[in-house]
Amino acid sequence: MPVITHSTYRSPKLFTNGHLQTIYPHYFRPVNGVSYKRIRISTPDDDFLDLDWSYTRSGRVAIITHGLEGNSNRTYVRGMVKALNRHGWDTCSINLRGCSGVMNNKPGFYHSGATYDLKTVIEFIDGLRDYDTIALVGFSLGGNITLRYLGEEGSSVPARVTKAVAISVPVDLGGSAEVMAGPSCRIYMIRFLRQLRAKVKAKKRMFPGIINDDKFDRIKTFYDFDDRYTAPLHGYSGAEDYYNRASSLPVLEHIRVASLLINADNDPFLSPGCYPRTIAENSRYFHFEQTRGGGHVGFVSLNNKGIYWSEERTAAFLEE
Repeated sequence: MPVITHSTYRSPKLFTNGHLQTIYPHYFRPVNGVSYKRIRISTPDDDFLDLDWSYTRSGRVAIITHGLEGNSNRTYVRGMVKALNRHGWDTCSINLRGCSGVMNNKPGFYHSGATYDLKTVIEFIDGLRDYDTIALVGFSLGGNITLRYLGEEGSSVPARVTKAVAISVPVDLGGSAEVMAGPSCRIYMIRFLRQLRAKVKAKKRMFPGIINDDKFDRIKTFYDFDDRYTAPLHGYSGAEDYYNRASSLPVLEHIRVASLLINADNDPFLSPGCYPRTIAENSRYFHFEQTRGGGHVGFVSLNNKGIYWSEERTAAFLEE
């Protein structure tokens, strides 16, 4: 019954609001001392992925997957890299398609169900034979990809993959899309849609006969965007089909690698379906920890090390 009933996270004073926890690290948290070496690998469909590595020259590596409109330089990724390096882990931070600063080669880019790209990276690293242990760490959209991959693969996951941690994950994509369409998330939607429109414009220049941004201003929600772009570009019949087939929630029970999902009780992006306590209670492998406070990819901690609770918790779980 791997449900963590007494999480150790406590929000600092003045940081009990979920929106503040979500916004503060993005604008006010410095993460210094992280350097990357970039390696580009090819995908089976003749596209590419840019991987940013941080080395401690150990025999274990953590593959980190960012969230929506993120990349390897997001504060939360760099914070995790720094913390895991301190614990003796090499890290490989994936820049999902179109997120590395160079647009990918295909009309499609990335989405919440893109487990095939994570699988490509895992197989690449497994084939290097440089590591005895591979761990997976995913944030938000990247956390859904991580959990979905583990559930889809089940017992077929490579033996070197021994642990996984997913943080602030909308495992119920449809439910979270409804939450994000509400007035309390309007400020986030405006920002996300502005970033996504820039990607659509770049794709329009590359594939003018396939993609356009006509009447993009009518798009106000993730449902609108996913129905018009994400679903048809990636083989789904529409937004609902995408949410149903890409959500990790239906496959959590099939996970066969020790995995931890951490979701805060005041995460402004998540629906009630994103707290799968019952599934964890009936699983030997899937652990669920619901924190008191933390926001979305927040978990602010004020200490001299500059390391956040979620980062120390991840390192601890990977080493249990």
